[in-house]
Amino acid sequence: MALYKKASGKIRLLVLGTGGMAQAHATAFAADPRCELVATVDVVPGRAAEFAKQFGIKKHFTDLDKAIAWGQFDAAANVTPDSIHYPTTMKLLAAKKHVFCEKPLAENFALADEMATTADKHKLINMVNLTYRNVAALHAAKKIVEAGELGEIRHVEASYRQSWLVGNHWGNWDKEDKWLWRLSEKHGSKGVLGDVGIHILDFTTFCVGMMPVSIQAKLKTFHKAPGDKIGKYDLDANDSASMTVEFENGAMGIIHASRFMTGYGNTLRLHVFGNKGALEISNDHDLTTLRKCIGEDVHTQAWRDVVRTEAGPTNYHKFITAVVDKKNGEPDFRRAADLQKILDLCYSPEASYAAKV
Repeated sequence: MALYKKASGKIRLLVLGTGGMAQAHATAFAADPRCELVATVDVVPGRAAEFAKQFGIKKHFTDLDKAIAWGQFDAAANVTPDSIHYPTTMKLLAAKKHVFCEKPLAENFALADEMATTADKHKLINMVNLTYRNVAALHAAKKIVEAGELGEIRHVEASYRQSWLVGNHWGNWDKEDKWLWRLSEKHGSKGVLGDVGIHILDFTTFCVGMMPVSIQAKLKTFHKAPGDKIGKYDLDANDSASMTVEFENGAMGIIHASRFMTGYGNTLRLHVFGNKGALEISNDHDLTTLRKCIGEDVHTQAWRDVVRTEAGPTNYHKFITAVVDKKNGEPDFRRAADLQKILDLCYSPEASYAAKV
């Protein structure tokens, strides 16, 4: 056991799940001098060992229970499929391990709420990887709103734009399992709303500092293949989603996401309109712009670029900081659960009218 003894000042991290996103997790955590990757787990035979070899990790498992029994880690990065987040995270929390979980936190609010409550009860660090919190322009925009430069917020427009059902820039969706499963409810997909809806909802509500108090939603699945089926995949998950919301101060909002927004690969857009000014964010991979129209410019509709701010610490860095400082970071499980509550309403019959959140 001496080989795995905790190094002075280092947080020992286990990586749970070694799919595509796990590469980003391991790379980011390995680059943090306060963190040591000590183990990895994957139920697919051989994958954990291969991943461990790639990142120089000394220990690997095909079973989380065995990793917990070994126990020589302080925290875990949960990069398992969406439906596996709840059972695996609950095991980690029961073992008193801090958890950094991929989004969405769980398949529904009830499970997410239980995860958040349990983590808080045990006073464990709990964070969710809502990756667009890493966008510097979002934090700059939030400061503009908080400073009152826009006045009272009256209207919000937000969208998450993808088009991989139109173009082949990410591959052929109708021939590759990694895309087809996202179109099939039977294979665990919650559609575009479940996949990226949580991102644009978090992006929007974080910026304006308010949550919706009522919501009306419409989900749409378009015909894409004969019989709406390709091989074992029923193409029944939603392709487009739109929400009309009312915020705490009475402001109105339109939030939507689609995989049919031709010409956009992976773009988030946010407009916030107040009675004194407005702002606009466009984020497309590494290209982000932030503009505002305030003061005398509102009379001429002149938009001016906001000076680009330096990127702040990533979610990965903030998680390690939280564990070191023994103080929870953001976005935490409770935040993810609150977002999931809103998404759940979009799937319910109540969404056909203005349901209370």
